[in-house]
Amino acid sequence: MSTTAITVPARPVSRSMTAAYATATTITFMAVSAAPTPIYRFYRETLGLTPFTITFIFAIYSFTMIATFLTIARLSDYVGRKPMVLFALGLNAVALLLFFVAESAGALVAARAVQGVATGVALATLGAVIVDTAPGWAAILNSVTAFLGLALGALVSGVFVAFAPWPTHLVYAVLLGVTLVEIVILAWVAETVSRKAGAWSGIRPKLTVPAAAVAPMARLFPLTLSAWALGGFYLSLMPSLIIEATGIRSPLVGAAVVSALMVSGGLASFVTRTLDAGKTVRASAALLAVGIVITMAAIAGGSPAGMFFGTIVAGLGFGASYGASLRVLLPLASAHQRAGLLSAYFVESYLAFALAAIAAGVAAPRFGLVTTALVYGSILALSALVTLAVETAAARR
Repeated sequence: MSTTAITVPARPVSRSMTAAYATATTITFMAVSAAPTPIYRFYRETLGLTPFTITFIFAIYSFTMIATFLTIARLSDYVGRKPMVLFALGLNAVALLLFFVAESAGALVAARAVQGVATGVALATLGAVIVDTAPGWAAILNSVTAFLGLALGALVSGVFVAFAPWPTHLVYAVLLGVTLVEIVILAWVAETVSRKAGAWSGIRPKLTVPAAAVAPMARLFPLTLSAWALGGFYLSLMPSLIIEATGIRSPLVGAAVVSALMVSGGLASFVTRTLDAGKTVRASAALLAVGIVITMAAIAGGSPAGMFFGTIVAGLGFGASYGASLRVLLPLASAHQRAGLLSAYFVESYLAFALAAIAAGVAAPRFGLVTTALVYGSILALSALVTLAVETAAARR
């Protein structure tokens, strides 16, 4: 891979401003990844796409992101942070252009695939920049920014689709403008690491879990599956489900429900950051299960208010479980094992994110989206309760 050096035209900004840039740019990447969510209904109607096609378009992002996490995402340790941030921003701009001109399922798949690579590089590199420049805040910033960006992307896109012209184009044009501004600002951002040899060895796929973390990770897996599969369903099919369950066709309502999951998740991740990790895991599993059950009852009754409330409760469980799971696992790894452990955690998380959504997309045409959602939710609620039971038993021993 070639890299492009950026000539700094003036004195680089401070470490705090570099951390702020990395945080804001991470939010942009996550917003871009959620922007298509309110538009999937338009693609479905105008391009004649099936629920399976929609979920595959959604999921290809996760597959290319996983491949990126396992390979080139670590290159910034060797070639520097700024070249990789520039590479990610450039790819993100390409993805936005592809979305802007897309008129077929194939073009949308290509856009999401490029977007997955861009986001994988960005999350790894910008996350490292935040650790380099604001180590005391790194854990909370790297978790909250993901939820905040997803919420903003879905909500802003929903507003544009509901009230602005060009419902399948304008949000991409605006986000492309933001991305280009961030490319320009990057010239003033300080480089936080020096280059070193060994880049080719750094892109060999590696996935390792320390022996001490195997059992805890297995106990947490049902909760991880439940939380991330819920997120995948919301970002791919929830706007369409709201139309089918309630008859409300406003894209803003669907975007608001999706955003509620992410906003409450980010809030819970922040509020619970200093609480006991084991207790938080158990509480988050209970919240997630209860929130899913409330949402399913609202779906069956066609209540948008109930869906919104249940989503908030489930989002609290999602966000709390994410932060607490990492606090349980990371202390079990030595410094040189943490990257491998994090990679393993994110691989299983994004596989749940993608594969479960695809399964729902396959089932929906045969059984109906409402029935599919009720069965899907039941499985996820039970999965969360498995971790609650296992972790409660482990705590009593």
